[in-house]
Amino acid sequence: MIIKSTAGGPGQLPQPGDETMLVASVDVEWSKNYKIKNGNRAFCYSVAWLQLPRRKGPLDLAAIDWTFTSAYVENDAETGDLVALAATDLHRAITDADLIIGHQLSSDLAVLDANSATPLDAIAAARRAWRQRRTDKKIIDTRYDAGAILEGTSRRLVDVCTELSLDVTQPELARKSMTALHRDWLTSADAQARERISVLNLRHSLSAALVALRAARRGHWTGSLNVNRLLVKGLGETFTWTQDPAFQRLL
Repeated sequence: MIIKSTAGGPGQLPQPGDETMLVASVDVEWSKNYKIKNGNRAFCYSVAWLQLPRRKGPLDLAAIDWTFTSAYVENDAETGDLVALAATDLHRAITDADLIIGHQLSSDLAVLDANSATPLDAIAAARRAWRQRRTDKKIIDTRYDAGAILEGTSRRLVDVCTELSLDVTQPELARKSMTALHRDWLTSADAQARERISVLNLRHSLSAALVALRAARRGHWTGSLNVNRLLVKGLGETFTWTQDPAFQRLL
């Protein structure tokens, strides 16, 4: 398993102070196979942890700091291990975070659940919280819950971000699809292909958090916000892909 983290690893999270709220934004990448039952296979996930002041009024989200944990399988045999790690982070999110965010999180949780050999309490708890999100406000799913700030009809994350002036340019997919990149990692151990997907996955987690916080009137930005700059701020030098000229040109 390839694990990268600035939060201390799976199950670890920044300790919020008395005057801060803790936000967890989760995203899972999975290969799709609808021809067989439970054919969709998770291979990468990330959680972005954000600490925000509890004071009233929206925060300038262009200035936030954040930490993360990211995991990626080395081969298909590690799918169950990946699910267990994701469940560890979901448990901490359910227990300790004030708010959990995802984009079409229901599908991500369903795939994790289907990929687990035995039911995991944390995944079941997250799925219950998703179903109850309209009343308990623990989860915001930006696929379904950001409509009040949107005029367009598309709910694809990239389209939602574009409408809200979030620049989420994805250089990772300039030449190859995610499916092709993942195949390159599994068959040829192409580390840059793996890193491209991990960074893409983290961008999903971070941008979903930005959308959700704006929808909840917890944050704002002025003009266009370059999410890749904010991404690099949190990633540091964890991924060599972010030092590639194709990525650096976006900053």
